[in-house]
Amino acid sequence: MNALLKFVGVVALAAGLTAAPSLAQTKLTVPGGSTTGTYMDYMKTVYARASGSELLQEPLTSFDNEYQLTPLAATSWEQSEDGLTWTFHLRDGMKWSDGEPVKASDYVFALQHAATSGYDFAWYWSFAGGIKGWDDVTGGKADVSTLGLGAPDDKTLTVTTNAPKPYLPGVVSLWYPVPKHQFDKFGDDWSTNVENVVSSGPFLLKSWEKSNNSVVLVKNPDYNGPWAPQVDELTIDPSVGLPEVGMPAFLAGDLAYTNLNTGQIPVVKQRFPDAIRTEAVFATSYIAFDLEKAPFDNVDVRRALYYAINRDELTSTVLKDIAIPAHSILAPGYPGYSDKVAAQAVFDPEKAKELLAKAGYPNGEGFPDIEIWFREEGGYNGAILPPMAQYLQAQFKDILGINMNIKVMPGKDWMEGMLARKNNIYLAPYEYDYLDPSNFYGLFYNGGRHSYFVPEYDALVAEADKNPVWEERVKLYEQAEQVMIDQGLIVPLVHPLITAAVSENITGPGVTPNSRGFTPLGRIGNFLYSHISVK
Repeated sequence: MNALLKFVGVVALAAGLTAAPSLAQTKLTVPGGSTTGTYMDYMKTVYARASGSELLQEPLTSFDNEYQLTPLAATSWEQSEDGLTWTFHLRDGMKWSDGEPVKASDYVFALQHAATSGYDFAWYWSFAGGIKGWDDVTGGKADVSTLGLGAPDDKTLTVTTNAPKPYLPGVVSLWYPVPKHQFDKFGDDWSTNVENVVSSGPFLLKSWEKSNNSVVLVKNPDYNGPWAPQVDELTIDPSVGLPEVGMPAFLAGDLAYTNLNTGQIPVVKQRFPDAIRTEAVFATSYIAFDLEKAPFDNVDVRRALYYAINRDELTSTVLKDIAIPAHSILAPGYPGYSDKVAAQAVFDPEKAKELLAKAGYPNGEGFPDIEIWFREEGGYNGAILPPMAQYLQAQFKDILGINMNIKVMPGKDWMEGMLARKNNIYLAPYEYDYLDPSNFYGLFYNGGRHSYFVPEYDALVAEADKNPVWEERVKLYEQAEQVMIDQGLIVPLVHPLITAAVSENITGPGVTPNSRGFTPLGRIGNFLYSHISVK
């Protein structure tokens, strides 16, 4: 495999003698995402942001490759006794690349501006952050000064929430500062022109090709944080983001890594087995029910389906290389994942038959025909859902004698149908919005996504959501998922799997599999690009 890190040595010749070369400069190119981007500011737009926006600024916290919370701009924090106010303390010596100090007020301004400018990620700070006054301000019902945000001094931030949020330090991993002194000069154009962009993070913006959203970033020499980059120059190129384009560039030695499609995976495994990296996406495809509609108002029917699925066969055949078995609503490695819970989701056809017979349908006799609904999807879900639905159709017929039809729907119709309870069984995918178990368990809390109202479950989740002690929270969530299992609320099926090829010339924690064998790569970009170097 060709080298992709290109070293540039400047060799000077004078008087016929070769001078000592300067230090080699390391440059690498990586695939990007969207080929369009309008603002170099994560706090202005998430879905239309320019490539590399997150690498220019320093969030309060982040997650490493083990998904452990790590202090970045905030070195410490504490929660008030009533659980409603968090205080974050900023790192000493932080400054913008133009020399101005980074202040707590820059973080406050970032969210104040987001709340009053139609931010496309505003829902996150309501749903995950629960910031006091957020909904009223974004809805135009209150002044921005009423937001639960404060900066009592240049190094101290306060956040007040509507309810206790013990997981807020993880939520603020997506809170970046905005340089108010630049905004006061240029408005939002501070983040549209390369000349106006200043950085608080590990990289500086060298160039931005807006026609395809590719950027060149260079190491910030004044960055004093814990995640300093090891490479001098980083090019993020969305034009090679698709595996069909990225793979040839990778083989030519022009990319540090590339994601692989299903056709490429076996080829790379055979030719370059050491290059393979996999990541279990923090997403779960599962079966959900209408608990009040026959035949799924019977817990034994729901639990029969739970045991009737051979997840290992499913992911080693029709979903080979693109999914792994789901034994819990949480994926392996996700905070709060429980091996004890996961061990219960086994393939047990005899138990499945017993449960269906107990429900009054021996060998499926008298069981009504059903129709499972799922939505049209792109990306990894588009590759997973159709063949998985067909597999389930065959599995339920062969093991339980159940006739299940399949209906594929536009996403809008599927969601409206589920919320309006127009059917009794759904194939549902969900990917995390923030890294905390409350995100997934909240799907089924007090109605939630599926109109579930299960008092025992709701009580456990409510207690876990506000408990400030992590170990106690995890135990409560584990008990809540046990209720899900015992009452057959869902049937976990698979977690998507992303496979990539990484150059043999790159090393470091950013490309090294973690303790569960997974490599997050670009999904935690600020960790990846500060934790790779050249062999």
